[in-house]
Amino acid sequence: MAIASAETTRLILKDLNHDLFAVLIDESRDISIKEQMAVVIRYVDKKGYVMERYLTLVHVPETNALTLKKALDALFCKHNLSITNLRGQGYDGASNMSGDINGLKSLILKENNSAFYVHCFAHQLQLTIVAAAKSDKKIVTFFNTVANITNIVVASCKRRDVLREKQADSIAKALDMEELNTGQGKNQETTIKRAGDTRWGSHYGTICSLILMFSSVMEVLEVVSDDAKLVEQSASAEILLDAIKQFDFIFYLNLMEAILAITDDLSQALQRKDQDINNAMRLVTVSKQRLQDLRDNGWEDLLSNICSLCAKNDITVPSMDEIYVPYGRKRRNIEKNYKSSLLQD
Repeated sequence: MAIASAETTRLILKDLNHDLFAVLIDESRDISIKEQMAVVIRYVDKKGYVMERYLTLVHVPETNALTLKKALDALFCKHNLSITNLRGQGYDGASNMSGDINGLKSLILKENNSAFYVHCFAHQLQLTIVAAAKSDKKIVTFFNTVANITNIVVASCKRRDVLREKQADSIAKALDMEELNTGQGKNQETTIKRAGDTRWGSHYGTICSLILMFSSVMEVLEVVSDDAKLVEQSASAEILLDAIKQFDFIFYLNLMEAILAITDDLSQALQRKDQDINNAMRLVTVSKQRLQDLRDNGWEDLLSNICSLCAKNDITVPSMDEIYVPYGRKRRNIEKNYKSSLLQD
């Protein structure tokens, strides 16, 4: 493995040929809780193609900017790379990486002011989505519920097996009723995907899985809630089961699926190694237009998807002409406030 790694690195550096390059760096902990710094170099080869090559993974005792800079200097020295040839640096928005005073970006710029810094566009998108989601407590509650569902449903191999069995039965039933199409790659075995803390694209995958397997998830929660041996988890499953049977949950589930589908497309496009800044800005504009179109013209399709999922799982759909009463609120208070607002108008 070490020989193969060394040979691969040698060929990458040979292709670079001491030319100008940029570095992409990210740091995170591995499964053994060790801090690691991943280094990728980006350059233009002799044929004019933009190349993006993973160089190495460096263990660092700490993740402060000075430690990372020392590790990067040692790496450059080891591979005979000159910091004077560095023309770009790309990181996430963490202060130790992109800080204007003591960040890694600033330490490099002090030695080479031509090493321009670019904040990862995909990471900026993630930060925007997180900030937007956390600004609404109902959305925060929704994602907390989704996380709790995932934790319970896939908490053990046994429950995952139960989920797979329930989903297989559900697919077989739908195929018999001709509600699903058959074909290569369709109706594959799947499970609920856990969402990552820093990658909101993974939340999209979780939501898609939950919509696809909603009835099966409900059945697994019912199994757990009926398990008298696990009182605490049984109680949690019962609470979650009650929560997801509400129209509000189905509404947010489909709404976030529609929104994150657009942002996920943008995120995937921004992470393409052949992406350029001009096209990236055009993609952002297109995504904003798609979100606005969803807001202006997407209600009918959204409501149709919501009602369809509710109908399949015997969830009551409220009349859109009635006064909206949020789950857990008293109708009397809502109606009183509504009448007061009408009188004021």
